[in-house]
Amino acid sequence: MSSASQPRRRRLETEEINGVTVVNFVDRKILDEQNIQKIGEELFGLVDGQNRVKILLNFGNVEYLSSAALGKFITLNKKVQAAGGKLILCNIDPNIYEVFEITKLNKLFNIQKEEQAALQASWPFCGWLTRRIRKGCQAVCKWIK
Repeated sequence: MSSASQPRRRRLETEEINGVTVVNFVDRKILDEQNIQKIGEELFGLVDGQNRVKILLNFGNVEYLSSAALGKFITLNKKVQAAGGKLILCNIDPNIYEVFEITKLNKLFNIQKEEQAALQASWPFCGWLTRRIRKGCQAVCKWIK
């Protein structure tokens, strides 16, 4: 079977949480140029093709990150801001965070420690709504029992 007929493996998993697109990286190692290019295409497609402008990149699964990937994140940030949106990064491994510090990109990006904290701090309504939904689900579960 030729590579052209094989389905393209997605590099990102996305989910919507109260209007915010939460992006999780599939790969633990984001190192080679081909994968970085695919990740860039998928990220840019969120803004350009799907008009998503509230984006949270969750790095919780990422153990290694090439500095070449940083250019994709910078471009994504510019696209999101040009569309009037907001990009936030979270769950960055301390070793990877050092790269952001060395390159001073920790000043460019809004970086939060955890996903829930990022949602609450950056989009307060999302945090409020998430808490309300959880309380409602807990109340329903108690009522069903």
